[in-house]
This record gives sequence, structure tokens and C-alpha cells, in this order.
Amino acid sequence: MDVSFLGGPGPQRGVGVVAPFDFALDRELWRWVPDEVSLRLTRTPYVPVEVSLDLARLVSEHQTLTEAVRALSASEPEVVAYACASGSFVAGLAGERAMCAAMTRAGEVTSVTTSGALLEALAELGVHRIALVTPYTESVTRALEDYLREAGAAVTGRAFLGLTRHIWKVPYREVVDMARRAVVDTVSRPADVLFISCTNLATYDVIPQLEAELRMPVLTANQVTMWAALRRIGARAVGPYQALLMNGAQPAPGAPSAPDPQEGVT
Repeated sequence: MDVSFLGGPGPQRGVGVVAPFDFALDRELWRWVPDEVSLRLTRTPYVPVEVSLDLARLVSEHQTLTEAVRALSASEPEVVAYACASGSFVAGLAGERAMCAAMTRAGEVTSVTTSGALLEALAELGVHRIALVTPYTESVTRALEDYLREAGAAVTGRAFLGLTRHIWKVPYREVVDMARRAVVDTVSRPADVLFISCTNLATYDVIPQLEAELRMPVLTANQVTMWAALRRIGARAVGPYQALLMNGAQPAPGAPSAPDPQEGVT
């Protein structure tokens, strides 16, 4: 049977992802990715520390990131994303910028982090009053609040679970309950947007439900990470009924246009 017309596999654009060693939601990241893009994931080395500020610092050390990005470079990604919220906000704005610079030097491609992507998404939507949901302890949640305040955002309310492990096992119903509590907490200071932190917390399917119920955009750690990484290469994230993707879907300035998927097919 002649199958020469297929021309082999179509061209795939690569997005490199560095995740913490305990990251368990690879499949969730893929749900935002269009067919012509492939994720290339790697993880930081294991350390025997529970989710905490100490762990956030350990998984974001520049040497750790440099080695991870160099490993990813063999697969030639066009952009590298550090998929960890706490690891990218724990050292504040200057720390997040330094992380991006270290990754860019190591891989010689543009780099983004979850926390940097969050600020980019807030600017894209033109919002700055934020209700927070986190699975973290109070100390880690406060570090996120400090990061946002340093960036000029106002935290209007919050809800957190206090977990130090197994965050990926949190069911959707608990995420929704926390979101409702965080927004109720903002009655005296209304929020413009809800942010659900932690890349190890599943959120993809709850975003449309919460946006409809709360009548505000809902941002999540994995969503903004994939959105920001993809727009760097001129691609659009896939997410029906998600305000960020519908209203803020334009590629980043200077991003290359996506290649014609039919190019090279014979």
C-alpha cells in the first residue's frame, strides 16, 4: 500500500518544561497545548522536603535549573517554561527575573516562569485586585501575597488548604469551595480576578464553571504557564470558555508566526 502522500509526521514545535520532582499533572499541561506543539518535560532532582518555603527555594536554585534546561536543549525547544508557582515567587520579583535569565543563558532560548506568567496575564486582562486560592500552608500563601504586592497587585481575599504533600490529589470540589470562600472574603474589597496557585493542583475543568458562577476571569498556575510559553512562539493555548484565552489570546510582541501545518507534506 502506497502511503507516501502522508509525508511522515507533521512538524512539531517544542516547548520545554522544567517541573519540580513531585509534579504529577503532565496530562493537565497537555490539555492546553495545540496539536502542532509538543511538550518536552523534565523534573528537578528529588529532595526529602515537604511542600514549604524551603522546598520552593531548593527546586528553584539556579544550578538546578541550569542543568535541567541543558538537558532539555537536546530536544531543541523554542521556549522553556519553569512550571512551579512557589519556586518562582519565593524570591520576589528580582528572584523571578534572575531565574528567567539563568534559564535563558543555559538554553539560549526565551524562558518564562509560572509567577512571571501570572503577572503577564494580569496585565493582559487589565486587572490588579486578586482573590487567591492556594493548597499551601499559610507561610507559603503569604509569600505569594508578598510577591503580588511587590508587583503592584492588591490581594483582596484568600483561601488555603495548608497542605505539605499530595497536592495533586485534591478533588475539584475542594478547589471550587476554596474559590467561593476567597471571593466571599472580598465583599468589602471586590476582586477583579481569581488566581488558583500551584502547578500541582488540577484546575483545567473548573475554570469555565467558576468564571460563570463568580462572573470574573479565573487564572490558574498551569493555565498561565502554558498560555505565556505558547504565546512566545506565536501559538495559542487551547481552553474553551476561559477568559484569558478568549480575550488575551494574541501572541506576544515579536513572537514568530506559527508555521503552516501543511508545509512539507507531500
